[in-house]
Amino acid sequence: MRELSSVLAGSVSRETEERLHELLALLRKWNPAINLVSRSTLDDAWTRHILDSAQILNHAPANPTSWADLGSGGGFPGLVVACILAEWSPETTVSLIESDTRKASFLRRASGALSLNTEVLAKRIEDVAPRNAQVLSARALAPLPNLLTHVHRHLSAEGTALLMKGSGHRSEIADAERSWHFTCRAHPSKTDPHAVILQIEELSNV
Repeated sequence: MRELSSVLAGSVSRETEERLHELLALLRKWNPAINLVSRSTLDDAWTRHILDSAQILNHAPANPTSWADLGSGGGFPGLVVACILAEWSPETTVSLIESDTRKASFLRRASGALSLNTEVLAKRIEDVAPRNAQVLSARALAPLPNLLTHVHRHLSAEGTALLMKGSGHRSEIADAERSWHFTCRAHPSKTDPHAVILQIEELSNV
């Protein structure tokens, strides 16, 4: 099992590692009933979901005032971020936005069991009041041109969006540039050679 140090800049305590393992146990317990993640990924869930999610913190500002995770699903990356920020920045509230009520129920139960500083919003992203978040994250949610509509609504003017994307990210960026102005840095994923984390800032309409 790969350790957090292989993907995460900065150390975490044994308590945080144990919390992440507890999250993984909750995922395996709930997944048969709710299908939080693809069943085929469970055998390698530590790398595919925990480590994959944890790495985005490498590109976030220290001690963010607020964090919003769009389309949180089974809690990736949002719950993993909240687990680590519980140690690094306990005052940071992570907003988990998930319209599926069953998945939102899991997010609430997991947050309570793990004593995380989160709020779960069981609404469609466009129906949630603007979060004005300093950091915003999303994983496998929507094509970038559409996703940036949600980012623009919920990200503060000086905030950073960290969007997890696959091998088609270059064409998505080109498509998005027809409708949006933004700066973008593509950080290679530490868990998937075909994936990147897009760091989006200075977002505005064309």
